[in-house]
Amino acid sequence: MLESSKVPALARAIQILDLIGRIGPCSAATIIDELAIPKSTAYLLLGELKKQRFLRMDNRDNYCLWTRLVELAGQALGKMDLRELARPRLTQLMDECGLLCHLGIIDGENAYYILKIESSSTISVRSHEGKSLSLYRSGIGKCLLAWQPENVREAVVSTLDWQQATPTTLTTADGLHTELARIRARGWSFDNGEDYPDVRCVAAPVFNASNQLTAAISVVGTRLQINDDNRDYLAGKAIACAKDISRLLGWKSPFEQQQAS
Repeated sequence: MLESSKVPALARAIQILDLIGRIGPCSAATIIDELAIPKSTAYLLLGELKKQRFLRMDNRDNYCLWTRLVELAGQALGKMDLRELARPRLTQLMDECGLLCHLGIIDGENAYYILKIESSSTISVRSHEGKSLSLYRSGIGKCLLAWQPENVREAVVSTLDWQQATPTTLTTADGLHTELARIRARGWSFDNGEDYPDVRCVAAPVFNASNQLTAAISVVGTRLQINDDNRDYLAGKAIACAKDISRLLGWKSPFEQQQAS
C-alpha cells in the first residue's frame, strides 16, 4: 500500500510497471485512472522511467515496458545458483518417488551431476556430485543432448567415441539420432540399463526464460525400482519437477505465453 510506503514515489513507479506488465501497452490517462495517481506526479514518474529505459512510447503514444527491465532480469537470472534453486523441488521429487534424484548439466562431450538428492531406499545406486556421464549411455546425458541446437547436436554426435557398455547401449549415430528425436517428441528420456545393466533412469529437461536448455533432472533406480509398470508415472513426475524448476528460471509454457500475449 502506498500509505504505508516510506518511499511513495518508488512504490508508484513499481505500480506503473506492474500495471503495464499486466495489461500491456497503455496510455498515460489509463495509468492515471487505474492507479489514482495525481496527473503531475504520473507524468514526472513516466518521464523518469522513460529516461532510465524502463519504458518507451509506441507509435500510438502508449507506454510499453522497455530494455532496462530485460537487462536487469537477465543479470538477476544469471546470478541465481541453479543448485540451490532446484534443491527444494528436487527434494520433493525424491520424497514423492522414493528414489535417488539428480540435477545435471552438459559441458562439451559430457554431462555432469551438479546436485544429488539421496533417497532413504535400502536399495541404492552409487553416484556423486561432479560425476561425468556419457551423452549417449545415460538418461540425463541423452536428455541434455536431445535439446541442443541441431548444429551442436550434430557436431557432438560426430565426435562421440562409441563404446558398448551393455547389450542395450546405442552404438551408432543413426540410432542415437532416432532416440534423440523420440526423446524430444515425448518430452523425457530413458536409460534402459545402457551404461550399467541393472540401473534405470528417467530424465526431463529444464529450460530458462529464453526457452533454452539449462539443465536436466533425473530419477534413478535399479531395474527392480524402475520398470515397465511405473516408468511412465515416474517420467510424469520428473517432467512436472523440471517444469517447476524451469518456471523459477522464468520459463513459461506455450499456453502461458499465449495467455500473456
